[in-house]
Amino acid sequence: MQELLIIGYVWIEKTTGAGNRMLQLLNVFKNQNYSITFATPAQKTENSLNLTELGIEEKSIELNSSSFDDFVKELQPDVVLFDRFMMEEQFGWRVAEHCPKALRVLDTEDLHFLRKVRHQQLKKKEQFSTEVLLKSDEAKREIAAILRCDMSLIISAYEIKLLKEVFKIDEALLYHLPFLLDRIDAEAIQNWKSFEEREHFVFVGNFFHAPNVDAVLQLKSIWKSIRKQLPEVELHIYGAYVTQQIQQLHKPKEGFLVKGFAEDALEVVKNARVVLAPIRFGAGIKGKLTEAMECGTPSITTLIGAEGMHANLPWNGFIEDDFEKFASKAIELYTYDILWKKAQQKGIEIINLIYDKEKLVNSFTNRINEIQEDLETHRTQNFLGSLLRHQTLQATKFMSKWIEEKNRKT
Repeated sequence: MQELLIIGYVWIEKTTGAGNRMLQLLNVFKNQNYSITFATPAQKTENSLNLTELGIEEKSIELNSSSFDDFVKELQPDVVLFDRFMMEEQFGWRVAEHCPKALRVLDTEDLHFLRKVRHQQLKKKEQFSTEVLLKSDEAKREIAAILRCDMSLIISAYEIKLLKEVFKIDEALLYHLPFLLDRIDAEAIQNWKSFEEREHFVFVGNFFHAPNVDAVLQLKSIWKSIRKQLPEVELHIYGAYVTQQIQQLHKPKEGFLVKGFAEDALEVVKNARVVLAPIRFGAGIKGKLTEAMECGTPSITTLIGAEGMHANLPWNGFIEDDFEKFASKAIELYTYDILWKKAQQKGIEIINLIYDKEKLVNSFTNRINEIQEDLETHRTQNFLGSLLRHQTLQATKFMSKWIEEKNRKT
């Protein structure tokens, strides 16, 4: 039995796309008979899952503390998975020093620097360009973490292309692994509610995530046009960690309802007729949009919302950046059952062709085994990574030891 250590940025929550992604990865390794330990320096929240119920060991770890060294030396994992580049920065050098033979895997979740730069450019009202990415300090940090690892999991086809073409990352270090979802079969389709049985528009998103906050603010202005044409229809906003800014948008008389945390997000989406997601910045795969497809619910989003998600297959609804047209398309999709049913069918095709769990998992586990079988050669061929490990190991190591010593004295 192989030992997997996951170093988490936060404790896993089902209320987030990142949490669901991590659960998918846990299931992959569990089904491969790995013994799994999930460790994180974060504090638990009321939404944190109890991983021991899933047969996974939980461990609280400290930043800048040699107690982690003792823990990892004793555990001696075969594979270490870093949840986001910040965890690789903090703990990567310790893992490399005390478990040199462990396969080091980075799960990027999405490219943080891409989301951050897009947000900055949006605020400045500038057009997005890859040249700005190349100047980003955040990009340098995240790319360095990718180079230091043996394998990085990239969730979006667009991000794979960006890393290879703009940042010239060796393809051998990257692995495209989108969400791992069940195929939509005839039985699932039969259980869906019909067009006539569904009502209202819906948006679901965690409000710790800035793109979701921005999307709901856009919906507030878009909604006026939709409501004028469909005066009896409502827009329901769901999500954990609702901010005061979002709560203030709650206007029942206008059909704009902020509902807050959804115990079962899929159930909410299954009852809605259309998902609206006017996402203006972000990265990765949008869980709200794959959930819509899984529930047979057509959606309208933006180019960034759908980016890297559908491999040029027709979208399960509409992709529209012009918000006046966005509103018109929402009205069309909500009103015409034939258009709605065609959109639903397109979502089935996207899930079954791109996110088929069984097919994706087999390829992924085979790739892990390939690298493990000849890890030394794999690392030798990654010269830039070995150079960064040599330099960063020393810089990060002594900074961390200085902080640890400082903390001991205060």
